[in-house]
Amino acid sequence: MWDSESESVRGREYGNGVLSSSKHGVKTDGFELRGQSWYVATDIPSDLLVQVTDVNFHLHKYPLLSRSGKMNRLIYESHDPDLNKIVLEDLPGGPEAFELAAKFCYGIAVDLTAGNISGLRCAAEYLEMTEDLEEGNLIFKTEAFLSYVVLSSWRDSILVLKSCEKLSPWAENLQIVRRCSESIAWKACANPKGIKWAYTGKHNNVSSPKWNDLKDSSPSRSQPVPPDWWFEDVSILRIDHFVRVITAIKVKGMRFELIGASIMHYAAKWLPGLIKDSSGQGDDHMSISSNSNSSGGSSSWKGGLHMIVAGAGNKEDTPSIQAKDQRMIIESLISIIPPQKDSVSCSFLLRLLRMANMLKVAPALVTELEKRVGMQFEQATLADLLIPSYNKTETLYDVDLVQRLLEHFLVQEQTEGSSPSRQSFSDKHMYEGTQRGTNPNAKMRVARLVDSYLTEVSRDRNLSLTKFQVLAEALPESARTCDDGLYRAIDSYLKAHPTLSEHERKRLCRVMDCQKLSIDACMHAAQNERLPLRVVVQVLFSEQVKISNALANSTLKDPAESQYQPMIPNRKTLLEATPQSFQEGWTGAKKDINTLKFELESVKAKYLELQNDMENLQRQFDKMSKQKQTSAWSSGWKKLSKLTKMTTIENQDIGPQMSTTADHTRKPPRRWRNSIS
Repeated sequence: MWDSESESVRGREYGNGVLSSSKHGVKTDGFELRGQSWYVATDIPSDLLVQVTDVNFHLHKYPLLSRSGKMNRLIYESHDPDLNKIVLEDLPGGPEAFELAAKFCYGIAVDLTAGNISGLRCAAEYLEMTEDLEEGNLIFKTEAFLSYVVLSSWRDSILVLKSCEKLSPWAENLQIVRRCSESIAWKACANPKGIKWAYTGKHNNVSSPKWNDLKDSSPSRSQPVPPDWWFEDVSILRIDHFVRVITAIKVKGMRFELIGASIMHYAAKWLPGLIKDSSGQGDDHMSISSNSNSSGGSSSWKGGLHMIVAGAGNKEDTPSIQAKDQRMIIESLISIIPPQKDSVSCSFLLRLLRMANMLKVAPALVTELEKRVGMQFEQATLADLLIPSYNKTETLYDVDLVQRLLEHFLVQEQTEGSSPSRQSFSDKHMYEGTQRGTNPNAKMRVARLVDSYLTEVSRDRNLSLTKFQVLAEALPESARTCDDGLYRAIDSYLKAHPTLSEHERKRLCRVMDCQKLSIDACMHAAQNERLPLRVVVQVLFSEQVKISNALANSTLKDPAESQYQPMIPNRKTLLEATPQSFQEGWTGAKKDINTLKFELESVKAKYLELQNDMENLQRQFDKMSKQKQTSAWSSGWKKLSKLTKMTTIENQDIGPQMSTTADHTRKPPRRWRNSIS
C-alpha cells in the first residue's frame, strides 16, 4: 500500500494522519469482524444496527448521535423510540468509509491516507458530522488533511483523484475533483528542473505504474527530468478526470505539443485497438517525441487499465473496456485535442478516426476529426488510409471517407493560399519540416499518396468507375508532375474489372495525361492489351516526342554530360509494382512498338493521299458549279463585250497612221447611192 506523504511538516500538525476523538461515551478496545458483521469490543450490549449494503454494524446510539446530524434525524424523526435498525444504502464510500467514521465516533484512532481520505470526507458530509455537534468533527479534520497534506503532494493528488471515481456526485459537489485537478495541473506545468517529488516516469518492462516502486523513480541530480515525466501518472485516471486535468493544464499555458503527446499516450493505454492496428508496421507515427513515454505501447499490455492502488493487493487483472466506454473515451479525446496543427500526429488521428467510425461516434465529432486530418493530410501513410467500410457498403474500404479527407485538405490549402497573413501564431512554433502553407510539395505528396491508395483499392471489384474517377480527378493537374502512379492504378483497375466496355475504358483513361508518363511507363503501356488503342497511340506519340527532345538536348550538351535522366529516378519501383508478365520480353515489346510505328506511318501516308484526292475533287466540283451557273445570254453578252474591246483597241492603234496619210492622198468623198429597194 502506498501511504500518503504524512512525513511533511503540515502532516505533523495533524497528527501524522491519525484522527482521534477526545470524547467518547463508550469505552472500547476496537472493532471485531465476525463474518459480514462488525461488533464493538465492549461489555455494553449494542442497541443499534446499521446496515450498509451487505455489511452490518452492531453499534450504540449515543456515540453516533453525538457526532452525526443525519443519525439524529433518522432516529428522532421516526417517532419510534425503540428504533434499533437503520439502513444506509446510498452512503458514499461504502462499508469501508462508514467503518472509519464509526471508529472516529467511538474515539478510536483512524489512519488517514490518500486511499481513504476522499471516501471518508464524503461519508462525513453524508452523515452531517459538522462543527455544530462537536468541535473538531470529522468534516473539519478530513478537510484539513485534504488541503494541507494531499494537495501539496503530487502522488497523493493523483491517488485521491483516482479514488473519486466511485464517489460521484459527492466528490464533485465537495470540489475534491476540481482541487485535485488544479493541484496536478500546477505541478505538471512546473519547471522540470525544480521537480523534487517522486513520479512514475518510464516503465519499459511494465505497462502500468506500480505505486510501490515510485520511490525508485525519484529525480536525481545526475538524471534530468524529461518534459513528459507526468504522462504515465496522469494516464491512470478515468477519462472524465483526465479531461479535467488536461483542461486545467491548457489554462496554465503548457505547450500544445506536450498536451497532444499526453493525449496520444493516454489513448495508447486505454484504446487497445490503436495498438493492435499499429503492430508489425515498423517505425510508426505513434511515437510522440524523442522524450515521450513509450510504456503505453509495451507488448505485455493486453488492453484496458490495471493499477495497484492502496488496499488493492497485487492483483493485476486487466478489465476489458466495453465498446460504450471506448466510444466515450474517443469522444472525450477528440474534444480536448489542441486546435494547433501538428499537436498530434496524422497517423494517430487516422487511427482514432477508424475507431470512431467503427464505434459509431457522434457525427459532429467525426466531422471535426476529419477536418483535423485534412489539416495535415500530407503526413498520412497508405496503411493508415486503408480504413475498412463500417457502413455496410459494397466496397471493402471507405473510399468516400478518403474523398472527404482530400476535400478538407484542398479547402485548407486554398484558405492558407488566399490569406497567408491569417496564419495562427502557433504555426511559427511547429516542428521542423512540417510547415506547409502554400508549399506545392504538400500537394505532390498527397498526389502520390492518392495514387497509391487508388492502386490498392482498385483491386476491389465492387469499386465503381465513378468513385475511382472522382477521387483521381480531385487534385489539380499541377499536383502531379508524373502520372506513373496514376497509370499503375488505372492498369490495376482494368485488370480487376475485365468486363468494362470500350467507352468505359476510354473514360477511365481520360484521368491520365500520357505526356506525363515516363519512358518506362510508356514502354509498359505500349504492350498493355487492356488499354484502348487510342490511348496506346497517344502513348507512342508522347514517347516519340520525349525521345526526340532527349536527343536534341543531348546534342546541345557536352559529351560527358549527355546522359539522359528519365522522369522517374528509380526504374525498379515501377517494375516491382507491375505484374510479372509485363516484365518479361522487352525485346518483343520493342518489335511491337516498331510495328505500330510503321503502321502509324502508313496510316499517315494514306491520310495525305486521301487529302490530295479530296482537294482535286473539290477543284473539279468548283469548276463544274461555275459552268452550270453561266447561261447562253450571259455568254453572248460576254462575247460582244470582248469584240467591242477589240475594236476600240484597234481603232486607237490605226488612228494616228490614217491622220498622217490623209494629208498626202485626199480622195473626194464617195457618194453612196441610196437604194429604195
